[in-house]
Amino acid sequence: MDKQELVYGTRAVIEAARSGRQVEKVFLQAGVTNDLMKELVQTLKDYSIPFSWVPAEKLNRLTSKNHQGAVAFLSAIQYASLQPIIDHAYSEGRVPFLLLLDRITDVRNFGAVARTCECADLDAIVMEDKGNAPVTSDAIKTSAGALHHLPVCRVKSLKQTMKELRDNGIQVVACTEKAADDLYSADLSGPTALLLGSEEDGISAPLLKDADRLVKIPMKGKIESLNVSVAAGIAIYEVVRQKMAEGRKNPASGKAAHK
Repeated sequence: MDKQELVYGTRAVIEAARSGRQVEKVFLQAGVTNDLMKELVQTLKDYSIPFSWVPAEKLNRLTSKNHQGAVAFLSAIQYASLQPIIDHAYSEGRVPFLLLLDRITDVRNFGAVARTCECADLDAIVMEDKGNAPVTSDAIKTSAGALHHLPVCRVKSLKQTMKELRDNGIQVVACTEKAADDLYSADLSGPTALLLGSEEDGISAPLLKDADRLVKIPMKGKIESLNVSVAAGIAIYEVVRQKMAEGRKNPASGKAAHK
């Protein structure tokens, strides 16, 4: 992360949180339990800011300054709320199209995915507030600036969010090699949220279980999986293709097929 995205010092981190700044993550020094640290922890909980207890050595590697046991990274973007985005799409007569990311930790992969999402005119990227790549200047650079235009929603639980999406009439389609059906056999022309998972172990089991449908990208070679940004591009543009086909088939629905 860039130096300007880092805030250190217990009081400085408290004030950053209370000021409404978008705080990506906070590292706290294990074993520090003074009153100011207790105030900081409570503030982070009040503002739902993720934090982790780490050894002093990790903080010392992040900054050589007097960090007092607290280092925070500020987000390079402002996060958005999901429900207003869904409501706005429906109010305009459009079909919501979202991407859910489960534990995508590589900043450059995330940036590349965001670039594709913006080019395809998705409504938003949705990811949990823990376990995913931070939205840094590196991510924005890799996205070619797309993250300045594409809403990103940070949620506490993707599992709960998937339920909320279904309540809003949006199907959750998981892209996974564990699927029996291929991507091209699925009806993706309606309100859809694509779900993609970690390159290490794919989509987590609880999320796979809760998805409305599982699909896979056909693989013909010896390697069993694609880079997540490539997989995202293939899946996203299959949705785009189907929406365009639906619009041509039923011109009256053209407004719902495109922004």
